[in-house]
Amino acid sequence: MRVSEAMSRDVRIANPEQTICEAARIMSEIDVGALPVGENDRLVGMITDRDIAVRAVAAEKPHTTKVREVMSREVLYCYEDQDLDELAINMGDEQVRRMPVVNRDKRLVGIVSVGDLAQTGNASTTGRAVADISTPGGHHSQTGS
Repeated sequence: MRVSEAMSRDVRIANPEQTICEAARIMSEIDVGALPVGENDRLVGMITDRDIAVRAVAAEKPHTTKVREVMSREVLYCYEDQDLDELAINMGDEQVRRMPVVNRDKRLVGIVSVGDLAQTGNASTTGRAVADISTPGGHHSQTGS
């Protein structure tokens, strides 16, 4: 199965100049925990509800703080024609719960989450990915950008 068969195609994009309050409002409206951040037709980051909570609220930054200041700049992505099992392993290794999906021209075409993997019916691959994602520690810090 390919990533394109499991991903969500309806993706909202945050702008790095939006406030974290605006980004949180969008997340609330569409019931998601993360938004890709785009600037000048390029994917420049991801902002999650956790980024807002840990890097902004816990640090007592104002609600007018720009997305750019708290987003994760390391953008991990996958290709729409990539094998889904390969992606699940990669998500586990990188300990990420969601990943932007791009076409071979590197244009954003969707987003794929662990929940999307779970709905594909491959319990073994999904289970391994969730176990690896949930392992304490990992590559990503919530305190840096």
